[in-house]
Amino acid sequence: MGEDTDIAAKTVGELLEDEYARSILAETSTEALSATELAERCGASSPTIYRRLNRLQELDMIDDEQALDPDGHHYRRFSARVERVTIELTDGGYEVTVDRTAEDAVDRFTELYEGLR
Repeated sequence: MGEDTDIAAKTVGELLEDEYARSILAETSTEALSATELAERCGASSPTIYRRLNRLQELDMIDDEQALDPDGHHYRRFSARVERVTIELTDGGYEVTVDRTAEDAVDRFTELYEGLR
């Protein structure tokens, strides 16, 4: 296991240790939500939610998409890309694997189109 793997495993572990990051992943695993909706559901301030969203995006664990509200204002909706996190014990060490959802261009286009209607 290399140094990069150790850093990645530590980073993923630290992030998943955070209550708000776990809540964001859980809430966005079933539907895309705005930061405002996440703040309400997770019981956290908007700055806290945005900090966690930034960290989750750095690790490619959450995705975002543009949406329009009824007044035509743009905002972002977030959805989890994580299906599973696995920690495997190997010879004298461990390996962390993050299984992500496959991004389907057709699904993203459909969501964008439906958001405009």
